[in-house]
Amino acid sequence: MTKEQFKKIFDSYFNQVRDYIFYRSGDRELATDLAQEAFMRIWEKQLNPDKNKIKALLYKIAGDLFVSTYRKQKTEQNFKLDLKPETNFETPEDKLSFEELKQNYEIALKQMPEKQRIVFLMSRMENLKYKEIADALGLSVKAVEKRMTLALAYLKKVLKNK
Repeated sequence: MTKEQFKKIFDSYFNQVRDYIFYRSGDRELATDLAQEAFMRIWEKQLNPDKNKIKALLYKIAGDLFVSTYRKQKTEQNFKLDLKPETNFETPEDKLSFEELKQNYEIALKQMPEKQRIVFLMSRMENLKYKEIADALGLSVKAVEKRMTLALAYLKKVLKNK
């Protein structure tokens, strides 16, 4: 693999790999470090995978690095979502209601099973299509649809009860 080929791959996929790790860890610094490490492994081993499989390989390496790091540190995941209201609230009650909903949403996301949370965030935060999520995670489109359905049902159930 030439430097130019590597640079093209890095420029094309770095942000996506970093975001994938961020969704799993909730830590931007860790996500950046692990994404860089995944690319370094491809460079150091001079891996030259098929053009259609490079993205899946990067996700696999980054995911394995995350699991390894998580096991070493043995820390709980701590998601930090920056939700900023896009509307002006007319009353203090509306603002308080929104803050309560936001807090409940963050708690629900933290408690959601990881596989569902990853699919949900990739769909809602990155606006990826189910096919793109399936390719990135090495799943079938049906598996992604099922995880998304479960995630939405979970959120509906948890947020309705609060």
